[in-house]
Amino acid sequence: MSDAWPLWPSVLALVGAVLVVVVAGSKLARAADELADRTGIGEAVAGAVFLGAVTSLPGIITTATGALSGDAAFALANPIGGIALQTVWLAIADLLYRRANLEHAAASLENVLQSVILVALLALPVIAYATPELQMGWIHPVTILIPIFYAYGLHLVRRMHTEPMWRPIRTRETREDEPGEESSPRTLTQIWLTVGSLGAVVAVTGWVIGQAGLGVIAATGWSSGVTGFTLTTAVTSLPELIVLIAAVRMGALTLGVANIIGGNVFDVLTLVVADGFYLEGTIYSAAGAVSLVLLGGTLLITAILTAGLLVRDRKGIGFEGIGIPVLYGATIAAAISVS
Repeated sequence: MSDAWPLWPSVLALVGAVLVVVVAGSKLARAADELADRTGIGEAVAGAVFLGAVTSLPGIITTATGALSGDAAFALANPIGGIALQTVWLAIADLLYRRANLEHAAASLENVLQSVILVALLALPVIAYATPELQMGWIHPVTILIPIFYAYGLHLVRRMHTEPMWRPIRTRETREDEPGEESSPRTLTQIWLTVGSLGAVVAVTGWVIGQAGLGVIAATGWSSGVTGFTLTTAVTSLPELIVLIAAVRMGALTLGVANIIGGNVFDVLTLVVADGFYLEGTIYSAAGAVSLVLLGGTLLITAILTAGLLVRDRKGIGFEGIGIPVLYGATIAAAISVS
């Protein structure tokens, strides 16, 4: 890693990236809410597909940068850490939305289904870790299955939206997905262009974050896996946090929660990028035990979120709002001890 950036330029680049993603993220929430209303696809699907894809771009580029540099642990820790930390953002949003538990108020079966799909997708890398000898070229066969499972999961989410067979019990705190008033003078084409341009900005920012993260690792000697799971992930996941807070303030609760869960599901696709851009064999065999610890902790965090969406505590932050941050901290501690 002789061409890595020096420490202080890396730190300054990370600070600059924070400012960029904060500005872009706040604009993305309103644009996505308008798309959901104008196209009629619903906030859950808009959050999962449009916001999930765009806000995941910094993490994708950061992961690709790490994989191309040959740092397998860093490349894998970024998408896994993004999923874990973005789930923690929901606990933070729970504190901001004081009227009720956020998972209760944003009742959506699409979000529940996406959480189940996420658990299934995260199980695939576990299989890859256990079978490092399996290869197709330089990638693992499981890498090919991830986008197939993802595409079928989106089909199920869309099907549930158009032909729901179950419905959550409505309470006075439930905020259903209802189209807002069309007060924006922008055309649908202008909204699409806004989303596209903001996506380009956060994608470039992702490259900067990746280079800066590798520079920090080279200068400090920190564990690649832990750094990717915490430091760079904290920056690449900021768009999700900003969009979530903006959506909660607008009252688009389903959109905000779907942005997190949909972004998490989309982030599993980043493992395909990691394995594809890591040219020294399958990335799962090179990442080491730290990445497996991070993956297991993220699976537990996702399971707790799914339970919270189903139980729907009425008041406060709920058991999931406490359990998710605690498990996140425990996962980091376990990874540090292994590394």
